[in-house]
Amino acid sequence: QVQLVESGGGLVQAGGSLRLSCAASGSFFSINAMGWYRQASGNQRELVASTTSGGSTIYADSVKGRFTISRDGAANTVYLQMNSLKPEDTSVYFCDADIRAGPGRLYNRYWGQGTQVTVSS
Repeated sequence: QVQLVESGGGLVQAGGSLRLSCAASGSFFSINAMGWYRQASGNQRELVASTTSGGSTIYADSVKGRFTISRDGAANTVYLQMNSLKPEDTSVYFCDADIRAGPGRLYNRYWGQGTQVTVSS
C-alpha cells in the first residue's frame, strides 16, 4: 500500500521559517506530480505548490516569493521550504502525489494525513 507521510509542521512566529517534508513509501512504479495543499478551518483545500518529475513548478499567488517546493526523486520525497511566514499561512498542510503501480496511462491520487502549521502574530 502506498503511504504519504508529512513532517516538519509546528508553531512558529510571524516572519519565521519551516520546512515540510513528505515521503512516499510502498509499492509503486512511478510518481508523476507531487505537491502541497492546505486547508484552514472552514475553508476549501487549496493548492500551495506542486512540482512534476521534470522540475516544473506551480505556486499559489499568496505564497510566491516566500515558499519553495523541491523534490528528491531518488528518495520519493517532496519538500516545502516556507519563509517569511504569516499568520494567514496557518493551516493543515497536506501532501499530494500522483502515483501508478505499474506501466500504464493512469495515475492514482494519494493524500497524506496532514501536518499542522501555526503561525503566531
